[in-house]
Amino acid sequence: MKMAECISTLYVTLMLLYLVLLGPTHAAHSIYPRIRLSNRELLQLNRSWVFQGYGTSLLPQTMLLDEGHGRLYVGGKNTLFSLSTDRINTLQKEIKWASTESQIEECLMKGREKPECANYIKVLQPYNQTHLLVCGTGAFNPICALVGVGQTGKDRRFALEVESVTSGKGRCPYDPNSPCISAFSRGELYIGLYTDYWENDGALCRLNNQTYTRTERDDKQQLNEPKFVGSALIPENDDRDDDKVYFFFTEKEVDAEGVSKAMYARVGRVCANDQGGQRMLVNRWSSFLKTRLICSVAGPNGIDTHFDDLEDVFVLNNKDAKNPEIFGLFSTTSVVFKGYAVCVYRMEDIRAAFNGPYAYRERPEHHWTPYEDRVPYPRPGSCASKVNGGGFSSSKEFPDEVLRFVRSHPVMYRPVLPQHRRPILLQTEPGRKKLTQIAVDRVQAQDGHYHVLYIGRDDSVVLKVITIYNKDTDTVEEVLLEELQVFKVPVPIREIIISPKRQQLYVGSEVGVAQVKLHQCDLYGSECADCCLARDPYCAWDGLTCSRYYPVGVYTKRRFRRQDIRHGNAVQLCNGLQIDDSQWHRAEERLVYGVENNSTLLECVPRSLQAKVLWFLQRGAEKHEVRGDERVIMTAHGLLFLQLRSLDAGLYVCQTVEHGYVHTLLHISLHVLRGERVRSAIQSTYDQNGEKSTAPCHPSVGPPPGPSISPRALMPSSDTGPHSRMWYKDFLQLIGYGDAKRVEEYCERVWCSDKKRKKTKKKYVTPGGERRGKGRAEENSHRVPRHTVSHVSP
Repeated sequence: MKMAECISTLYVTLMLLYLVLLGPTHAAHSIYPRIRLSNRELLQLNRSWVFQGYGTSLLPQTMLLDEGHGRLYVGGKNTLFSLSTDRINTLQKEIKWASTESQIEECLMKGREKPECANYIKVLQPYNQTHLLVCGTGAFNPICALVGVGQTGKDRRFALEVESVTSGKGRCPYDPNSPCISAFSRGELYIGLYTDYWENDGALCRLNNQTYTRTERDDKQQLNEPKFVGSALIPENDDRDDDKVYFFFTEKEVDAEGVSKAMYARVGRVCANDQGGQRMLVNRWSSFLKTRLICSVAGPNGIDTHFDDLEDVFVLNNKDAKNPEIFGLFSTTSVVFKGYAVCVYRMEDIRAAFNGPYAYRERPEHHWTPYEDRVPYPRPGSCASKVNGGGFSSSKEFPDEVLRFVRSHPVMYRPVLPQHRRPILLQTEPGRKKLTQIAVDRVQAQDGHYHVLYIGRDDSVVLKVITIYNKDTDTVEEVLLEELQVFKVPVPIREIIISPKRQQLYVGSEVGVAQVKLHQCDLYGSECADCCLARDPYCAWDGLTCSRYYPVGVYTKRRFRRQDIRHGNAVQLCNGLQIDDSQWHRAEERLVYGVENNSTLLECVPRSLQAKVLWFLQRGAEKHEVRGDERVIMTAHGLLFLQLRSLDAGLYVCQTVEHGYVHTLLHISLHVLRGERVRSAIQSTYDQNGEKSTAPCHPSVGPPPGPSISPRALMPSSDTGPHSRMWYKDFLQLIGYGDAKRVEEYCERVWCSDKKRKKTKKKYVTPGGERRGKGRAEENSHRVPRHTVSHVSP
């Protein structure tokens, strides 16, 4: 067994390495976002707001968005919060609902730790238009109650109704760390949870005031160590009696020896009106069926790599309530290498799998095969409805043969395959962060509809991604638009709720709840090309700015809109040019001084992290591209000269290339100062007692202000204690007047503070960009470049 597990793990690892190196089913994608914003930047831009409670540990367990009341309900530790959906950190209300002293004492006596003995709210569902159903762990003694929230649009109540408090057993898990999924419809709670204290009985249940229906206890064919992920009630047709409830979970597969050897992602289904049987399957599902969810990538030799651990699921509703799209976030089960994938499923494929053949194997050691014998009527797993013949008004009227068959054949033979037969998003690079949650928005752009994925990681980051399927090449392109750090400290994202109506995300983690705007178009840049290259379906160039895109007829005052999500063709849309002399004069200009034989950085950081940076050196009419070598390194921050030479002086141009669009960012004039002259000049400022001589703009003795450059770093180690005294004007004579102005500017930058510099009257340009000794009119008549002092190596 151990050898088989080792071989299996090795195979998965090799397959994932294959995906990393070749990526056979995906087009090129960037691991860098176009924009990366820290928590501080999000707050400063008014893009995000954070609620962390009132000085106590919030520890949110579940959230519920109530669009009608304009509230976000958050169930945490001993507290239920009601937050404003406009600004979650304003107009808060709270209900304290802690465990009693006797409950805590009893919990501690059972061997639990004190933090576990709080009341963690795990179930939060709309009970009716005026009340919520709330259930908590209650110090390992689950409890439920109703919370009044008032009528929509009227004075908002928020109060726990004490008389409604009841036992939560079967409605809420005992353990705060236990996964739990729930849905509420027509007065009934559908829930997946572990129903017992020791977490041995995983069940899918339905509860109302009269009945309690669940899966079979201790039946590993139905459920085997499930990890519950999500649930949804999805209508089948116009007959409400034919509505189905779908459960998404991961469970273990059992071999002939009864050993759990593999993990599979599952979708299970029951009829919403299932009442169980009359003589058998009493208070048990008479319609429970399940099948496998496949999310895999084809590998060499026709062997697929499977992502079998379902992390999260999102049901994207559209105009047709019967056919939502199901998004699943999966990970690998290998303990050696972790990979993640997102697959999309259509309801017609899910229904086809449940309407297909049942799985059958004569003995546990045999392979699954399709069941080919006679299937009883009505079809096992179907609902008592008019659509199915109307011969049965309730599942209690089903023949025993039907109930016996569905209990012994709960697994369907055909799995559910994703759209395009592959993931729409794939992350297999070693060392990447864990993906935890997913939410999806369907956005209309000028060239069609796009799914915008918001994916939470385990380091407080939410990724904003779009995926583009190319039918001609049968590939999927992933475009990472933004990387948003929504919390200050790195913690796993536990829940993401999206509000397309308010264009907001509500993100939960153990440290609090964050509210984040879905888009902020002006951050992409102030030019047409910046907006088009962003490929954000929320944004378009309106002729003046990068702003929110609206379909025709919706808030469209300006008809001039340019947007190309599929290709990002700014060259065509914005009349962009290829590398052309006409672009060279538009860029920002800088002046940089470097010292011979020292290191120098020509800084150039593009706005887009996805852009490729090119460097060119122009001397006269000739220009050529700068290539990196052992002395000149192309870094993310710019062009780094490890050892500057006099021949390196010249005009450097920093350009970016993105989707064929070339943009000139900077013109940098690099002047190289002779190293021995600068060292002699600065060395001469020390007298025999180690004191500095006075410079014109900085007569005081002490360390030079400005950049952190030590004069000693410019001198040989044997000359750190000079014994000569010489004035500033004298060493200008030593180095000659050919370089006088340049060295004077260099030394003034190194030695002079901003305050002293302002007092001097010079005719050269200061680092602040102002021309000294001239009137304002004359200053404005010149285009003044910025001065920069290069970094000096020790």
